[in-house]
Amino acid sequence: MKRAEILEAARQAVTVDRAATHGDAERTFERIADLWRAYLGVAVSPTDVALMLALLKIARAKGNPGHADNWVDLAGYAACGGELA
Repeated sequence: MKRAEILEAARQAVTVDRAATHGDAERTFERIADLWRAYLGVAVSPTDVALMLALLKIARAKGNPGHADNWVDLAGYAACGGELA
């Protein structure tokens, strides 16, 4: 997959597909932060959620670097995190 294709797929995912399926990204990241904060007993922000989900994709990409979904999702989490920050 070419870099432009990865970025376009990530753009589609975070601006259209995921919103239709999961709702507003900002609210979703806030809900995840609330749950992780309660479970871990430490402060967790929506930006932390984006960073940790990116780390999940990095771990998956290390295990299977040829799987395009890992790179697309990583780019999408970076975009969401940048906007949340």
